[in-house]
Amino acid sequence: MTDIHSQPSASMDEKLPEVLMRIVSELYDVAYLIERVEPQLLEVGGAAILHAPDSMKVLQGIDLAVQKTRGLAEFIDTITGTIPDEWEVDVSTALSLVKLADMHKALTKGMRHGHSQPLSKAAGDFDFF
Repeated sequence: MTDIHSQPSASMDEKLPEVLMRIVSELYDVAYLIERVEPQLLEVGGAAILHAPDSMKVLQGIDLAVQKTRGLAEFIDTITGTIPDEWEVDVSTALSLVKLADMHKALTKGMRHGHSQPLSKAAGDFDFF
């Protein structure tokens, strides 16, 4: 995770539907990343994890987080289709608050290609922050 420190820049007016679709893409990425946790917990905890009530609550919480994240993405995606393309918003302040460089890049105009998170990193890779 790379941290960015940017100053609020000049006004960056962008089409609202485009901005929302970049957010949708990020939400789907988040759901995918959360979903990848569950099998790892089962691998680490073994079959016994399925018999512990507290562990089951955690696994159910992971499932719920994935469902809610995807639900928010679908909701935003659906309402975005009803927003006139001429509507614009200034994203400069909002972007200055996004501290993860990869997410900042993904939310910046014209950068919505693939996942914002590096999904192909080798095991053991990490970023200092």
